[in-house]
Parts: sequence; C-alpha cells; structure tokens
Amino acid sequence: MESIDSITLNFSRENMFFLNLSLGFIMFGVALNLKVSDFLMILRQPRAVIAGMLSQFVALPMLTFIMILIIEPRPSFALGMMLVAACPGGNISNFFSSVARGNIALSVSLTAVSSVLAILLTPLNLAFWAGYYEPTASLLQQVNLEFSDVLRTVLIILGIPVVLGMSFNRFLPETARKLHPYTHYGSILIFGAILILAFMANLDIFVNYIYLVVLLVFMHNAIALITGFQIGKVFGVSEQDRRTISIETGIQNSGLGLLLIFAFFQGLGGMAIVAAWWGIWHILAGFAVSYYWKSKVILT
Repeated sequence: MESIDSITLNFSRENMFFLNLSLGFIMFGVALNLKVSDFLMILRQPRAVIAGMLSQFVALPMLTFIMILIIEPRPSFALGMMLVAACPGGNISNFFSSVARGNIALSVSLTAVSSVLAILLTPLNLAFWAGYYEPTASLLQQVNLEFSDVLRTVLIILGIPVVLGMSFNRFLPETARKLHPYTHYGSILIFGAILILAFMANLDIFVNYIYLVVLLVFMHNAIALITGFQIGKVFGVSEQDRRTISIETGIQNSGLGLLLIFAFFQGLGGMAIVAAWWGIWHILAGFAVSYYWKSKVILT
C-alpha cells in the first residue's frame, strides 16, 4: 500500500471554488450576529477572553507539538494536526456553548476575536511549529510554502466575510437578522455536501487509511477540550466560562484547514484525512460534551 505521505487527494477546481464560497458564507453568517461590542468584552472580562485566546493559539499548538514528539505519527498526519491546532474556533462552537449552559456572550466574543487573530496567527503557528519538527519541515520545503500566500488566503476567507457581515449588522440590522438563518445553516449544508463529495471522490484512500487517524484525532480533540477547561481554571474564571473556553478550543475550523490543504499542499493525503475526520469527530464530541454539561449543575 502506497505511503499516505506521498498520496494526494483529487479535488476539482469546481469543488475548490464551492469550498471557498461555503467557508466565506459560514464566516459571513457568523459575522451577521457580531457587533463591535463583542470585541470589547476583553475590557469587561479580560481574564476569560485572554484565557480563551491563550488556550487556542498558544497552549493547543504547543501541546500538539509535544503530542507529536511523543507518538511520532506519520509526517503528513503530524502536519495535519499542526494545521488543525493552528486554526481558529469553529462556527458551531456558539451552539455547543449554548447547549452546555456556557457563557454565550463569551463564546460569541471568542469566535469574533479568534477569527480576526487567526488571519495572522494561523499561518504563523503553522510555520513556527512545523518548522521545528524535521519531518514536517521537510514537507513544508517540498511544497515551497510561502507565509505571505497563506496569510493572504486566510485574510480573504476570514477577514473579508467578517467585515461584510458586521457591516450588514451595523447598517442593515433587519436584513442581517433575516439573512442569518439562510447564510449560517445553508452554508453548513453546502460545506457538508462538499465534504461528502471529497470523501466519495477519494473513497478508496479514506477506506484504506482512515483507521490510522481515528484514535489520533480522538486523543488530539480530547487534549483540546481538556486544555481549554484547565486553562480556565488556571485563570480563575467561572465554570460557565471554563465550559465555553473548552468548547472554543475543542471545536476547530477544520474547514479552513481543508481549504489550506487543497490550496497549498495539493491535497496531501495524510493532512486531508486528519482535517476531514476532525471535522466529523469534533461535531460528535461537541454534542457529547455539551449534553453532558447540560445535565450537570454549574458549580460556583
């Protein structure tokens, strides 16, 4: 069986176009509910917001790197893990925080702040951690990855839709309110359909290699969820806030990861399988964790 580190997945230009479009719509849908005041929560709840940002952009990438050093996965798997860890929180994290009886205002603010910070920190984290690990550094050299190219792509996918969505919310609030359900849920359905198409177009690869990443993604996601909760404890925030920070750290924007994989890594098999399975698993884990917390009394 061919090495997963040398396999590339098939993904047509049409699918790439719709993947870009769906991710843009997802962020636009998220931003339709955002206000400038959501970014100002760092002034009202600085500890919780700082804890959330450190958990997502410092602790998770660092712990991912340590996990890779310990278990030594295949290089393309390792690079996929680093990329997922470098992505901002996923758009469905607000829903899971609501179910878990977390702090919804904090969840929205963390989504807003992380989406903006990710424009710089996602490519920076990927380049930094992958460059320190020789097997992944070699893969970066093979694809001749340019930091500026990744930065520009993330800016287009995250920055522009967020600005447009917030502008609608500010100047056309009634239109934003009516558009939100369609852009939010519709874009998720489109993204899900594209994910299925990617699976179907590369079914033999997924069938042959998916078993290699199931446990890997399970452990990685568990580390993310636990990290968020424990960092909240370190910062002394309430359990309600800790639940939210945990979910924001464990629900990653794997769709952005997939787009970067197909745009800059030619659909490298190991990376794509990690990101695609993470996209499925974090939904299952999100439901499990949030409904578990829903049944538990919030401790003061």
